[in-house]
Amino acid sequence: MSMAGGALGLALVERVSAPLVLAQADVDELRLNFDESSVLLLNVILALIMFGVALDIRVEDFRQALKTPRGPAIGLVAQFLLLPAGTFALTRILDPHPSIALGMILVASCPGGNMSNFITHVASGNTVLSIGMTAISTSAAVVMTPLNLAFWGSLHPDTAALLREVAVNPAQMFITIGLLLGVPVALGAFTQWRKPALARKLRTPMRRGAVGVFIVFLVVALAANFEYFLEYVGLVVFAVFLHNAFALAAGYTSARALRLPRRDARAISIEVGIQNSALGLALIFAFFGGLGGMALVAAWWGIWHIIAGLSLAWLWARRPTAPAVVGVS
Repeated sequence: MSMAGGALGLALVERVSAPLVLAQADVDELRLNFDESSVLLLNVILALIMFGVALDIRVEDFRQALKTPRGPAIGLVAQFLLLPAGTFALTRILDPHPSIALGMILVASCPGGNMSNFITHVASGNTVLSIGMTAISTSAAVVMTPLNLAFWGSLHPDTAALLREVAVNPAQMFITIGLLLGVPVALGAFTQWRKPALARKLRTPMRRGAVGVFIVFLVVALAANFEYFLEYVGLVVFAVFLHNAFALAAGYTSARALRLPRRDARAISIEVGIQNSALGLALIFAFFGGLGGMALVAAWWGIWHIIAGLSLAWLWARRPTAPAVVGVS
């Protein structure tokens, strides 16, 4: 490495490893360069992403889930019960700044992310199960996300104080999530039902285009706040790494412990480990004013879960499993 490169690397390390006590004290003073038009754009992108996801959702997916409910049920328990509970325990062990802890709880309360179906396919997992879980968890999130945030966030005095400070109204959050998730998903599912040929044409460009736009949006937002990001990201990197690893492991181990086939376990692992961080960011700016610690957790999670998910999928793809057979795991 050149002397200039070494100096730059040293400068970055020194910047990221600034005294944590000072950084944690300042993190909530951080207000990202993110105005109302940016928030509106984020909401529109999220709606487009969910519309694209819903173009894959068929009535048959729900029927299949009802015919073989064991897999989706185990996945939903891991998604909305095991992950938030484990996240709360992790925040008590790590004892991060309250806003970082609340950001972790909010991300854990969100449904599976829009990349989960694609990553499950790459991982040779049960893509049908993944799509079914996405459909059900996205629908359930209208109720479960605000309930989990309110319940687990109120169990610790520090995070409970943040909830009281911003006076989060669960009913208002229900409405917001319903608009951000429920409406575009209903429109996408309706299009798939009534105009399947149109849905087939729109499916790939909508999903890839919306995800691409979100990634560009995230990169631009990080670039606009790069100085802050370098200064504070060290506070959340380790926490998000452990948090995401726990989510992936919780999904897989719970599925295998209950004797689901490996293809199903891979799908559930990825569904639980790939969270809808775009929804988390939208809620943070809608209800918490873009609170620094929470925003950093959701933004870094949005980057890291794709890296971790695709890396795990690549490893699993090298160990393909046979298609599931009834009674065989």
